[in-house]
Amino acid sequence: MIIIHAHFQINPEKEAAFLEEMQALVAASRNEDGNVSYDLMKATDADHIYTMVEIWKDQAAVEAHNTSSHFTSFAGRAPEYMTAPIDVQVYAGEKVER
Repeated sequence: MIIIHAHFQINPEKEAAFLEEMQALVAASRNEDGNVSYDLMKATDADHIYTMVEIWKDQAAVEAHNTSSHFTSFAGRAPEYMTAPIDVQVYAGEKVER
């Protein structure tokens, strides 16, 4: 599995537009082959901070997502919503059984 955390610092004046755009991105991304989960989380300890938590079956699924029309469309407009660059962290994940 590939786990991605994409952190966004959003301009308060553009937050509503960002959230509207994210609804479409989340819906389309969840329907992609190889997507396990795709969720936008809002920070509880800071205003205007969000994290997209993505889980993909494999690297091929991530690459397909990164070239999808819904993702490239969002990526082209993302900077207009943000007050800092996106901080992306990628993990190779294995489920740990207890």
